[in-house]
Amino acid sequence: MLPAKELVDNFSNKKLTKLDYHINVEDFQKEAKNILPKMAYDYYASGSNDQITLKENESYFDRIKLTPRSLVDVSRVSTKINILGHQLNTPILVAPWAMQKMASKEGECDTVRACKSVGTIMTLSSLATCSVEEVAEASGNGCSPGWFQLYVFKDRKISENLVRRVEKAGYTALVLTVDTPFLGKRLADFRNGFKLPEGLALKNFIDLPLSGIDGGLNKYMATMIDSSLTWKDIDWLRSITKLPILVKGVMCPRDAELACTHKVDGIIVSNHGARQLDTSPSTIEVLPYIAQVVKGRVPVILDGGIRRGTDVIKALALGANAVMIGRPTIWGLSVGGTEGVIKVLNILNDELKLAMAFIGTNSIHDINSNVIWSKPQTSKL
Repeated sequence: MLPAKELVDNFSNKKLTKLDYHINVEDFQKEAKNILPKMAYDYYASGSNDQITLKENESYFDRIKLTPRSLVDVSRVSTKINILGHQLNTPILVAPWAMQKMASKEGECDTVRACKSVGTIMTLSSLATCSVEEVAEASGNGCSPGWFQLYVFKDRKISENLVRRVEKAGYTALVLTVDTPFLGKRLADFRNGFKLPEGLALKNFIDLPLSGIDGGLNKYMATMIDSSLTWKDIDWLRSITKLPILVKGVMCPRDAELACTHKVDGIIVSNHGARQLDTSPSTIEVLPYIAQVVKGRVPVILDGGIRRGTDVIKALALGANAVMIGRPTIWGLSVGGTEGVIKVLNILNDELKLAMAFIGTNSIHDINSNVIWSKPQTSKL
């Protein structure tokens, strides 16, 4: 890793900072590994069991090839999109991730500031170390702080009260996580005896026994989260809120159809960052089958494995309306707080723009399966 001290660029005479020497997501991850306590880094980085799915989430993208095009006017490439009524500068959204104050002093507040600066949406985790209200205040200017990720607790009143707070604070959608009846076995957390560092708490539950996880995250989730959740509970959630509801954790086409049947407002194809069922497929692998079932009835968002702008194109080409990033956000947050997250988002979006030019498209809406390379039939040339 290049030195962190400021240097002078001989060509532009511009003062460069530590962040200027991080030019891709991998650079941020390497730096984060160097500076984060082992327990925190392992919590953020690890998947479940043998981490086979964790590897596949990234490596499957490498097996999908893009088709370059030539002599197309790509002088005005735009990455702007509209999703659920939100005009965004990029199709790269920020996924919910718990306990971000292990990565930076202001945690989730740093992340929401970055998202507002870039012009995208942050989804706040229920298990955040900043409260719903703190993040809303940090978003500034009375604008919406973004979306809120919800777990349904055994005590439904806790979930219902949280929804009320979310509505009052101005969040514009609920992201219901549906793939965690229990937590997957994340070996690193067991070996490290994972717990929140002293002085941190799950701020959305500060007045409840749910604010601490000293007994371990798996025990906490098994005690608090309702493992009896079924599709009928979507109807219950709909009965207590007017906010749009997206379901996160859909990996099966049959579940995608059920989600549409229950009139959800969006589907997030996710395997929880490969932290649940190991040896399940990568998210990009199942995406086309889910998009085929959904048939445009609701937005489909892909979460998992995005590390390059070309990955974003592949997801959009195979049926996603947008993507989410989790770990890249955390690595940027760890290295540079708000500015680190901004840099990660801008790196990915700049890579996306460049790749769009190479495949001969100016608009996100023009990306489709034709940009994926397949051996052409001679008769069709």
